Amino acid sequence: MKKTMMSAVALGLSLFAVPAAAQSEACTFEGDVYDLDEAGVAALYACIDDTLAASYAADNHPVGSVYRDWQVTSTGAYVPGVHGNRLLLTFANDVAYDDYVQYRFEEGFTMPTGSVLAKESFSLTNDGAPRVGPLFIMTKVDAGEADEFDNWVYSAVRANGKPMNISQSFCHDCHAAYVDQDSMGYPAPDVRFETE
Repeated sequence: MKKTMMSAVALGLSLFAVPAAAQSEACTFEGDVYDLDEAGVAALYACIDDTLAASYAADNHPVGSVYRDWQVTSTGAYVPGVHGNRLLLTFANDVAYDDYVQYRFEEGFTMPTGSVLAKESFSLTNDGAPRVGPLFIMTKVDAGEADEFDNWVYSAVRANGKPMNISQSFCHDCHAAYVDQDSMGYPAPDVRFETE
């Protein structure tokens, strides 16, 4: 099963379009981020969509400058329970996509070597406007390269396009809770693609 979704950058459009009149009203949200519905998240994403892509590509980062050519792994951004209360949208490279969007939960499941996931993030400022967060990246490496982290290498890109210093163990301590998902978190159930 493969969902075809052209890159927003290639189309010159937002991934999740909101009419211009509604967009100006929808670029802030007052209240708890967990009270946002799917339409509210989509409206906020439309306000920051182009800024996210430009921010991560600003310093020509090897993932930050290309991940928008990959496929998005859900019907839209979503409100998570992790990653610092940020709203998230995950992209997968060609190696990872087909396996990732099955959202598997089974003992022994492992992603293919060379899989790369790039998770955009944004939060809300005190006045409710969207603000770019890090681009979180997971790269599946060969057995023996990072066994203590289930052969995932974690990295991130700052909002200025520069690499972010992160602790492999800090990231993996949370991701290890998803042992039957090969240490990967999945999009919220309400924005997952239907699988066959």
